[in-house]
Amino acid sequence: MKNKANQITLIYTLFALFLAIISFKLAKQYSTYLDCYNFSFIKDIFFITVTGILFRYILSKNDKRNTEINKNLRQTNDKLKESNEKYDIVAKATSDTIWDWKIPEDHITWNKGIKGIFGYSQDQVGKNSKWWFDNIHPEDSIKMSIKLYSFLEQKTEKWQDQYRFKCADNSYKYVLDRGFILKDENGKAIRMIGAIQDITKQKEEENRLKLLETVFTEAKDSIIITQAVSSDNQIPTIVFANPAFSKMSGYEHSEIIGKSPNFFMGENSDLQEIEKLTDCIKNKKECFLEIILYKKDQSEYWVRLSFIPVYNLDQNISHWISIQRDITEEKKLEKEKEILIRELTQNNKDLKQFSYITSHNLRAPLSNLTGLLNLIDDFTIEDEELKEILTGFKLSTHLLNETINDLARVITIKDSPSIQNEELQIQTIFKNILNQLHIQLEKIKPKLNIDYGNVTKINTNKAYFESIFINLLNNSLKYRSKNRDLTIDITILEKNNTITIHFKDNGIGIALERHNNKVFGLYQRFHNYPNSKGLGLFLVKSQIETMGGTISIQSEVEKGTEFTLTFKSH
Repeated sequence: MKNKANQITLIYTLFALFLAIISFKLAKQYSTYLDCYNFSFIKDIFFITVTGILFRYILSKNDKRNTEINKNLRQTNDKLKESNEKYDIVAKATSDTIWDWKIPEDHITWNKGIKGIFGYSQDQVGKNSKWWFDNIHPEDSIKMSIKLYSFLEQKTEKWQDQYRFKCADNSYKYVLDRGFILKDENGKAIRMIGAIQDITKQKEEENRLKLLETVFTEAKDSIIITQAVSSDNQIPTIVFANPAFSKMSGYEHSEIIGKSPNFFMGENSDLQEIEKLTDCIKNKKECFLEIILYKKDQSEYWVRLSFIPVYNLDQNISHWISIQRDITEEKKLEKEKEILIRELTQNNKDLKQFSYITSHNLRAPLSNLTGLLNLIDDFTIEDEELKEILTGFKLSTHLLNETINDLARVITIKDSPSIQNEELQIQTIFKNILNQLHIQLEKIKPKLNIDYGNVTKINTNKAYFESIFINLLNNSLKYRSKNRDLTIDITILEKNNTITIHFKDNGIGIALERHNNKVFGLYQRFHNYPNSKGLGLFLVKSQIETMGGTISIQSEVEKGTEFTLTFKSH
């Protein structure tokens, strides 16, 4: 038997025949009408056969119909299985978060993407739309909700929106949400299926590109972008230029695009610089140069530019970027500066020569005058008026001689690029300085305090060092206060290979608020003293700086002055 219909028909036929035979046997045994029962038996056999055939037909039809139903069910199940497999594959391939919202029941289910993208476990995920909307950024929630519910009332089937969705760690990600809506026969929305895609990196890149675009378009320097290569041995053609380049060159944007930067070069453009640029492009290296270019009106302007390669993901050059700055005024100032330097250098030489000549030519007459004045001292002059005139003449000659000697020292200092230093005992050198000023010190008798601290030796030029402190001590003696005894404090310290000397007195001081910028100037006088020439502090500063040191001053009128001097230990 090939199927259940045949089995059931056979069983029915055999069972009916069995009953018919049993009935016939019983009837034959207990009845005398044999012919009548023979006819009834034949009729039963015929009935059984006909009903069996009919039963077989009905069962076959029912079996065929069930087979068709089962086949359709298997096909439907296969399609559902295939659809679910495709759904899972798509979800895995896209890494999207898939959601299914049954709108009448307000029930939402989420796939595993809700954990992979946002970090939520299944027990953290809500089952209704409230959880969904509560996790949308507050700035986006109202706008997104209005758009979504407005969409549900429309006839369209597809929806999408961008918003920020909260992660399990309370951070937010930018997402693109796309949905498909299902409606019943009355057009009422009953179900919506959607996919959420993480677009945080795209948004960040988009914002970064917007920022770069703003920088590019708003930059004061001109910027152009060219193709990667050129087929005609020229600089690659321009594909983009910012507004600053158009403003600088005078060309409209449409006039620049598609042209090589060679277009802006002309007669006075340096060929060596052009060759340098083309070689860098050929060798795929960045280049920096200064060159003359030509505007649309053919006027020249100097440009300092860079030419930098831009690489794609395959590490192949995709473009070149050139940043250019107009340095015409800078070049003009440089040229004027060069001319000025040449003129100042020549003037300095002329002045130095003049100083030498003046100093040399005045020495002989001064020597003669000094000699004559010394001879006059041997004569007795009775005329008081003549005696006074000669005394004044002698004083003026002496001051002139000192001025010429000071001028010669200044020239010597300024003309010496370097000096010879030697290691000296600090106490010995100060002892020598005090011996040179012995007469003045004995006359005025100041209170002199010298604290050598931790310093025993100093590496310096002996003549300059002595000259510096002789000048400072002379100034203290000369500009002492009449209202108090003179006190001079000298403190010496060494730290970090630097010797610092503080020289302080309680003299009449200097009004720094008026003279601060002139204190160390040449021929600057701050007091109406007859013998003041205004050279001392200028010489001090010149000598210290020649030795690589520094000097600063603090002073207050009628309180005193403090100088701070620094020298290198080695």
